[in-house]
Amino acid sequence: MYDIEELYEAESPAHAVKLLQEHPEARIIAGGSDVLIQIREGKLAGCTLVSIQKIDELRGVSIDDTGTIRIGPLTSFSHITSDPIIQKHIPVLGEAVDTIGGPQLRNIGTIGGNVCNGVTSADSASTLVAWDAVMEYLGPNGTRLVPIQEHYVGAGKTALAHDEILQAILIPRESYENCYGNYIKYAMRNALDIATLGCSANVRLSKDSKTIERLRLAYGVAGPVPMRAPSAEMAAKGKPVSEETINATAKAALSDVNPRTSWRASREFRLQLVEELAKRSIRESLTLSGAAL
Repeated sequence: MYDIEELYEAESPAHAVKLLQEHPEARIIAGGSDVLIQIREGKLAGCTLVSIQKIDELRGVSIDDTGTIRIGPLTSFSHITSDPIIQKHIPVLGEAVDTIGGPQLRNIGTIGGNVCNGVTSADSASTLVAWDAVMEYLGPNGTRLVPIQEHYVGAGKTALAHDEILQAILIPRESYENCYGNYIKYAMRNALDIATLGCSANVRLSKDSKTIERLRLAYGVAGPVPMRAPSAEMAAKGKPVSEETINATAKAALSDVNPRTSWRASREFRLQLVEELAKRSIRESLTLSGAAL
């Protein structure tokens, strides 16, 4: 069923990098929920694989002395959803990955694979973009930190070099402290479906909860890569918490996106979703933050 030329088991992150250097044609495999399907379909027939599945140090969620949350790329979606650090500081990320596929896929699929396949519809991607995540790459020359918006370089493409692996996803304290967020996935079905459009928002309010100090708004499937909506964020900054602000912010997001027509939805319908999902996601984020609407 699976036409695989060679399979190598990496024993450590550094060993994985070494194997990739030795086998320039090799592909990384973790949970396998993407790669194995491509092999079965014939798109990667006869490929060489480097498995990182047994590298436990790439698995799990932790928080360091500076408050930076570190998410291992081998952490499964179900682990993300139930992890106490995620539940306490970024529950919206757990909610976002809980919309992926079904229980079986969420148990084997990894957050690293979800962001490294480069697709704009990845349900974790827009939320990680909205929370200013930083990608930690490991390569022959050591580690390098790449803001997630620079991680995505084109449709299905990332900034990872062939001999690099994703070692961690980092979310600094400044990105989540006193922030509350919401993710909405619009799809043709309620489960086991790819997003027609995804919208993730989070807000930080003033001490009296009457003013939006900071808004982050990001989308999936609103362009070739997951993207922030800077015009919308500026439209909300320093504005009072009100329906008027919500509506103006959602309208401003239309100038930031560039969705396409596909068999799932037309460009025009996706533009409607961009505005409507922004309203709903921002409104829910404000409610979670304790704002009165």
